[in-house]
Amino acid sequence: MATYVYETIPQSADEKPERFEIQQSMKDDALTAHPETGKPIKRVIVGGYGFSMGGNAPTPSSGGHSCGGGGCGCHN
Repeated sequence: MATYVYETIPQSADEKPERFEIQQSMKDDALTAHPETGKPIKRVIVGGYGFSMGGNAPTPSSGGHSCGGGGCGCHN
């Protein structure tokens, strides 16, 4: 099961959106109504967490490249 972030769609100028998370299968269609209140909602795209499977992390250099002095292939 994946966790998705949804947000209510304000129906008036003074109403603020409410964000919440719901677990659902990746095969399920996006929800269009809040499961408890019935208010219209939309799925929100948010950044995730990255992870590394090993190797060395790039280190900044004074040469203007974020990958350091070599080994990444961008200096070839």
